[in-house]
Amino acid sequence: MPHSFGYRARTRKLFSQPFRSKGVPHLSTYLTTYHNGDLVDIKGNGSIHKGMPHKFYHGRTGRVWNVSPHAVGVEVNKRVGNRIMRKRIHLRVEHVKKSRSREDFLKRVKVNTEKSTEAKKTGKKVSLKRTPGLPRPAHFVRAKPGNILTVTPLKYDLLI
Repeated sequence: MPHSFGYRARTRKLFSQPFRSKGVPHLSTYLTTYHNGDLVDIKGNGSIHKGMPHKFYHGRTGRVWNVSPHAVGVEVNKRVGNRIMRKRIHLRVEHVKKSRSREDFLKRVKVNTEKSTEAKKTGKKVSLKRTPGLPRPAHFVRAKPGNILTVTPLKYDLLI
């Protein structure tokens, strides 16, 4: 049972750095540019104590609403009781990275617009819905008569 209720209580594994990646963050962390409206993933970096998020926000995705020289303001949804509140928090850039959650969706939108414009030119109807992979077609597995081997368990002998 926990006996301490501090700001970083029960974060021993949560904020720890992976093996061989401890220490100062790479320079690309500081050179990444953020704009208002960007989706970002919040991941607390244990080696940088300043501007660190509360453990609740670790692993959440939010939208940038403010950019300052060393930090970004992120708007995150938080469930409080029976309602969802929009929380605005400021985090240093070491604890934030650009989210790739919409990458696949945006790529699909681009492909679908190309397909639809091509279909309008040709006058054909095209389905833009995603379809699950179909089962593979049936086939017979053929083996040479000499290669078939029947495997059976050994007879149990009581060893005393």
